[in-house]
Amino acid sequence: MRALLSLAVLPLLHAPVSAQALDGAAIKAMFFNGKPFVATSTTRQRFTMVFTPDGKAIREPIKKAGEPTEKSEGTWKIVKEGFCTSWKAGAPGTCYRLVPNTMIENRWSVMKGAVTVASWTKPAD
Repeated sequence: MRALLSLAVLPLLHAPVSAQALDGAAIKAMFFNGKPFVATSTTRQRFTMVFTPDGKAIREPIKKAGEPTEKSEGTWKIVKEGFCTSWKAGAPGTCYRLVPNTMIENRWSVMKGAVTVASWTKPAD
């Protein structure tokens, strides 16, 4: 019984429950500065992301050599709760919070409500 309980609690250890979400100024300084970083979805798809200070964003899948890639262009904006992105012209944005991962250095969890939808990894400076 204890083993089953331990297994049930294990996924919660990686949740950024106690970490404080980044504010808009920190998000802009760390990620929305024109420098590329890696985003990994919960399905393990990886993307190179570039958010420029003028509100534009580029997302490109990381593929194996020789595989075709297609870039997606979108927009971003800072809001009180975090940030919003839109990847289709005229489409409403989807908003997220960005929370430092307390278990892994240089990694942040992208949160929609209480759910982690992706993680962002920033290269060491």
